[in-house]
Amino acid sequence: MNVGKYVFAQIVEFLPKRYFERLVIKYKDRTARMAPSYWSHMLVIMYGQLIGCHSLRELTDVTVAHAKRSFHLGFGKVPINRSVLSKANILRDPGIFEKFAFYIVSIAQAKRTTKEFELHGRFYAIDSTTIDLCMSVFRWAKFRSTKSGIKIHTQIDIATEIPVFYRISNANVHDTKSMDWFIYERHACYVFDRGYFDLSRLYAIEQAGAFFIIREKSHPDYEITEGEDMLEGDDNVLRDQTIRFTGKRNSVFISAQKYTSVSLQKYTIFN
Repeated sequence: MNVGKYVFAQIVEFLPKRYFERLVIKYKDRTARMAPSYWSHMLVIMYGQLIGCHSLRELTDVTVAHAKRSFHLGFGKVPINRSVLSKANILRDPGIFEKFAFYIVSIAQAKRTTKEFELHGRFYAIDSTTIDLCMSVFRWAKFRSTKSGIKIHTQIDIATEIPVFYRISNANVHDTKSMDWFIYERHACYVFDRGYFDLSRLYAIEQAGAFFIIREKSHPDYEITEGEDMLEGDDNVLRDQTIRFTGKRNSVFISAQKYTSVSLQKYTIFN
């Protein structure tokens, strides 16, 4: 039992500090010797996130109020005020924090993977969510006449339920454009909703040697090239066919299986 040690300090002990320090050295950032250190800088931001601070002022007010506890929380001997933290946020390379975050994600994936939910290969779900913002405060994020917002595009490892990639964009960026940002693993399978139905971008997944599952956006014209119309002895699959879209710009082969478990018997399309 840890006596006299703050809970936040106990949580921080699980972070691989040596790996983080090697990242800082590798990037050769000119602010590495500036106070606060990169490590203290990151811990302050984490602390603000955990306690639910809504602004930089609120966060620094908390750190200054707990100045006597600053060293034991990992923030350094001198409390971080608003001007110093604001300057650090502007000058420092966010790539260091981003790379460290993805390294932590990879560790969490390895710890989280269990045999209770095992798939053959890697499966990822890709989707986005829009966060509404106050237009009077965030005018730079305007995407409607009376609303501002941002959109977070996320790739989640289905087996571990852990995000492995995310990117923030303006809310008016269409989901199909975000498909260009993802790096597709060979033999992995990607699950999309109908908002990502763009055949030219889906064909890029085929060229990468990966697979995809997606709901059809409409009822496209196609012809059956091979496959069975009805399968006997299979409780779920009604059709297993290879089809060719016959519309303009649709020169890609896609296989389609029709499942009874899908609402309204919509097609689940995959290559």
